[in-house]
Amino acid sequence: MNIPIIHAEIPARVDLSENARLVLARRYLKKDDRGEPIEAPEDMFRRVAANIAQAELQWGTAGDVHAAEEQFNGIMSRLEFLPNSPTLMNAGRRLQQLAACFVLPVPDDIEAIFDAIKYAAIIHKSGGGTGFSFSRIRPAGDLVESSSGRASGPISFMKVFNYATGAISQGGFRRGANMGVLRCDHPDVERFARAKTEEGQLENFNISIACTRPFMEAVRDGRQFDLLNPHGGRVMARVPARQIWETMTLQAHGTGDPGAIFLDRINADNPTPRLGPIECTNPCGEQPLLPYEACNLGSVNLNKVVRGGGIDWDHLRLIVRLAVRFLDDCIQQSRYPLPQINDIVHGNRKIGLGVMGFADMLIRLGVPYDSRKALDAADEVMGFVRAEADAASADLATERGPFPNLVGSIYDRPESPAYRNACRTTVAPTGTLSILAGCSSGIEPIFALALERHVLDGARLFEVNPLFEEVARQRGFWTPHLLDDIAAAPSLAQVKAVPPDVARLFVTAHEIEAKWHVQVQAAFQKHVDNAVSKTVNLPFDAAVEDVSEVYQMACQTGCKGITVFRDRSRTHQVLVRSLEPGREVESAPGACNRGEACART
Repeated sequence: MNIPIIHAEIPARVDLSENARLVLARRYLKKDDRGEPIEAPEDMFRRVAANIAQAELQWGTAGDVHAAEEQFNGIMSRLEFLPNSPTLMNAGRRLQQLAACFVLPVPDDIEAIFDAIKYAAIIHKSGGGTGFSFSRIRPAGDLVESSSGRASGPISFMKVFNYATGAISQGGFRRGANMGVLRCDHPDVERFARAKTEEGQLENFNISIACTRPFMEAVRDGRQFDLLNPHGGRVMARVPARQIWETMTLQAHGTGDPGAIFLDRINADNPTPRLGPIECTNPCGEQPLLPYEACNLGSVNLNKVVRGGGIDWDHLRLIVRLAVRFLDDCIQQSRYPLPQINDIVHGNRKIGLGVMGFADMLIRLGVPYDSRKALDAADEVMGFVRAEADAASADLATERGPFPNLVGSIYDRPESPAYRNACRTTVAPTGTLSILAGCSSGIEPIFALALERHVLDGARLFEVNPLFEEVARQRGFWTPHLLDDIAAAPSLAQVKAVPPDVARLFVTAHEIEAKWHVQVQAAFQKHVDNAVSKTVNLPFDAAVEDVSEVYQMACQTGCKGITVFRDRSRTHQVLVRSLEPGREVESAPGACNRGEACART
């Protein structure tokens, strides 16, 4: 066995913020009958490491199990890597369901639809989120031959899924979340795009329109576009493609939904096309999956690999190698809620290793987020992560065997390495994980220098960006009133006490032009075989045309999907600039609402 070894101490007490400890106590730590925690964060990481390392015994010895446990515990306890929330919650406990991402099929059959609702409830109860394509359901008003009645359409069934989700608490930790997808050529596509116009509608869903290449070309050229009945494929209407596009972008401007996923781009990277096309993603869009497929995710904390003004590539290599091994072991250890899920997961063995703390890494390197150097850094760091993840998966294939569905896959050719995992890399939003790790979310810029996170059944977590406070104290311009001055100014650059170079470095999400958001996402997507979760934050006064440009740019630059969120377009949003004067915003807990990186992984 070739277990990577990091020679570093495991801290006796994990370096966690008070907010992180609150989140752990509320959601993750084992509790007694009164709901009081009976384990410390250090115990949780040891519990998880010990449980996942047991998989090593299938190919190695008791000594390998011990070595893996120590290394897994080390990278988690030092906050260098964290797995998705269900792994932290469930490993070594009764549920033992470790995956965050699931996709379930929704056929045009009433019994099968309600089977999908039942399956979703089982998955939500175990801590997972679910994605559904409703594109196979016939449109509203279509004749149902068996009953001579009229079909109620996809949205009516989505409401049933939504109600069922709201009734399920995920293992007592959080409410479930769903992704609802509809193809751009479905006759109900505009009705679908407007499904969340009223706040509170489908509150347990993110929704996205699956855009095809012909549709995007018709939008570009101003041509008519055929809407097809999925039951038989006949043309039901022909409308201007831009009419659909304008409905999409208008609604996204108003509410953050729908997002767009680019179906042909996704399926170009489908590693197992003989098993069928990919039609849907998980709730945050970073994980395209086949029907019944699930995936275990984890994220490397880039904030922890900056040393001496540069990236410690050797240390990052070891973290990535250990993380891939950890995630592959998770597949062995996970107890999947349905036999269909178990079969396809073990057939493809997809994992999703990504990063968090990218904005922190840039700040430590002295690089503004909206700069060419930031794009170069994204390209370099994710290219390195992908290369090392691929190499680690290839090594595991030699040690343990490749994924069983290799034959007929895109890797089934003489010049291709055999991989243990059909997919290796993903960039997730890491909403909750970034709180635990004390770093910026996923690949997002810093949202604000001081903010409130609205999570945990209404709790408000106040945060001041620790890197900004550190720099302000080092440079001597920190005062008790500095944050008040920042709150009163339109931007940091207009606060006299803050040096111009610091203001340039600590640029926040709403100060960054939309094109930079998209270009950062595209830079990461080049080196990710799954997809990238990223929110393009727009200011309150952004126009509908700005949303349209963002969506088109995302398609043109090779992104697999795109999400926007215009500030204050909803009463309920996950992050709020807490010091903004005259601002009082409440937030609905639970579901992943479009906005800043949501708390789903």
